[in-house]
Amino acid sequence: ALRKGSDLEKAFATVALVYNNYADPESKLSKAETKSLLQSQFGHFIQGQENKPKYQEIISSLDEESENKINFEDFMILLISLTLMSDLLQEIKNVKTTK
Repeated sequence: ALRKGSDLEKAFATVALVYNNYADPESKLSKAETKSLLQSQFGHFIQGQENKPKYQEIISSLDEESENKINFEDFMILLISLTLMSDLLQEIKNVKTTK
């Protein structure tokens, strides 16, 4: 469906596919599953973030009532938040494109 899509569209489609592979039949993840998914599939973005207060806040919120579920929209907000504070994002910004 996205053969002609932009790289950004393909990236978001990939995130949606990963989420849907882990989600329950209601398209939701428990907070514990969300934490596990973020740590396993998006580890490069969260690596080294453990000491940042915002990261600790996000992860601790997933530890509270870990059986409660979140939807795709909330998952994306968490993922984008972690990406924005990531050291990897700064490294990506520093790369010069050669196109």
